[in-house]
Amino acid sequence: MDNLSFFAGVLGNLTAVLVFLSPIETFCRIVRNRSTGEFESLPYICTLLNVLLWTYYGVTKPGAYLVASVNAFGIVVESVYIILFLAYARPEVKVISCSSIRYTLWHICFRSNSLHGLPYIQYKTARLVVGLDIIAFAAAVLITHFALDGDVRIDAIGFLGAGWNIVMYASPLAAMRTVVRTNSVEYMPFFLSLFLFLNAGIWSFYAVLVKDPFLGVPNAIGFILGIVQLAIYARYRNSTNSSSSVDSLLSSPVDSLLEEGSPRDPLLLPSPLPPIF
Repeated sequence: MDNLSFFAGVLGNLTAVLVFLSPIETFCRIVRNRSTGEFESLPYICTLLNVLLWTYYGVTKPGAYLVASVNAFGIVVESVYIILFLAYARPEVKVISCSSIRYTLWHICFRSNSLHGLPYIQYKTARLVVGLDIIAFAAAVLITHFALDGDVRIDAIGFLGAGWNIVMYASPLAAMRTVVRTNSVEYMPFFLSLFLFLNAGIWSFYAVLVKDPFLGVPNAIGFILGIVQLAIYARYRNSTNSSSSVDSLLSSPVDSLLEEGSPRDPLLLPSPLPPIF
């Protein structure tokens, strides 16, 4: 049984790495066009918090090194994605007066959206990173480390990770809804959907072997949604009705997409949220 669970964990790590690396094409387009266009940073920010929580869970729980290792890799990958997003957010309105990190963080946390030239997308991304990936995660670590102990601490971290995973499944649901509405699978790539399906299935199997409900419940949900995604893809893959291409979105003028200082309706995410494990 131990050998089988180890094999399942290794296989799960391999599929998780493939899912982590799946947005590379998107970021190659962003770098090539030197603009994030209408792409959203929220999926990558949420995924960074996700992998931070599961790395903490894997480090805290004895014998969960396979969970910790792949999520540590995810921390590196998602951090690179977010840095690229910040670097290429709205090049037409780059920051011109935030002369120090301390000054920028102060305005991100306490000032309005104007931020003396800080573009809205960059502002929103940085504020979400500070709020979710730094403050929220630090609070989770401090509370569970100092207020809880032993199995209670492990269970608390597991509840946090599993709960956040379930919340993250709203993104694939949004992608599926848009595919049905537009009769186009442009924003739901087949291989990403396949890797998410395999990833959730393998980690569900691993969770059964090691008797870990915190890994099992969210991945079981992901496995079911993965089946639905693939079924929808098969239904609409030959549709001739296509929405605007990603390249045209990336090259769209900023003035026609966003009024300064006002929130925008987010475009359909370029892909479902990265892995749930």
